[in-house]
Amino acid sequence: MPQLEVDGAALTYDDEGPRDGDGVPLVFVHGWTADRHRWDHQIAHFAGKRRVVRLDLRGHGQSTGAGVPTIEELAGDVLALLDHLEIERCVLVGHSMGGMISQTIALSHPERVERLVLVGSISRMAFSRGRGLLMAASTLVPFKLFVAANIQRAFAPGYPRERIKEHIRASAATPREVVMTLYGAMRAFDVLDRVGEIRTPTLLVHGYHDIQLPVKQMLRMATAYPDAVIRIIDAGHELPVEKPAELTAALDRFVGPASVA
Repeated sequence: MPQLEVDGAALTYDDEGPRDGDGVPLVFVHGWTADRHRWDHQIAHFAGKRRVVRLDLRGHGQSTGAGVPTIEELAGDVLALLDHLEIERCVLVGHSMGGMISQTIALSHPERVERLVLVGSISRMAFSRGRGLLMAASTLVPFKLFVAANIQRAFAPGYPRERIKEHIRASAATPREVVMTLYGAMRAFDVLDRVGEIRTPTLLVHGYHDIQLPVKQMLRMATAYPDAVIRIIDAGHELPVEKPAELTAALDRFVGPASVA
C-alpha cells in the first residue's frame, strides 16, 4: 500500500497494470466522502491491459490530512502524484467532486490530460432546494445522521439498502472537519464560464435519477464543452457502484484505441 507525502498529508494510492500496455494510463479520482475503492470494477477491468492509478484524496479512506478550502489544492495533490509516478499524460476520470478536480487539472495543465471523463459531475456548484436545506441543517444534527441523509439521497430507488448502509459507514469514517471544509470548497467551485477552453475530448456520464447533481445541471455544462460525448445511465449519483458494468463499458468505448500514446 504505497503512500506519497504531500503538504502534510500521506496520500494512499494504487498503481496497477502493465507499464507497456495499450494507451496512456487511466487515473481515477473519487468524490466527496468516498475513497479509491469506488473504482474497483473499473480497475479490475482495465488493469489487465493498461496502467491504472487511483488514490484516496487527503482525509479520505486510508489517506491522512486535513480538509483544504479549494478544489485547486486537491488538484495539486493529484498532480503531485502524477509527477511522483512520472505520468506525463493520462486519461483523467473523476466522479462528482473528483470531476471538479479533473476539470481544474484540464484547465490548468491541459498538456497532462489526453482525455477527460466526468462522472456525475458539474462545472458550477448549484444545490437543489432539498440538498441546500440539508446542508444548512448540518450544524444542527449529529454528524453521522447528516452523512447518512446525504448518502441515502445519492442512490436511485431500488438500490439494496444493505449496500447503502455499507457506504454510509464508510463515508461516516471521513473526519467531520474534512467533510465540511470540502463542502465549502465544492460550494465555491465555478468554472462554467471557462469550460469552453477545454479542448480535450470529454465524456460526460450522468445518472438519470441523480438528485445530488441533477442531469439538467450537467446538460448546462455540456453546452459549453466544444467536444463532448454524453451518456445517460439509469442510476442515481453513485454510478461507479450502482451501475459499474455500464460505466465501465462507456469508459472502454471512449478511451479505446484513440488513447494510444
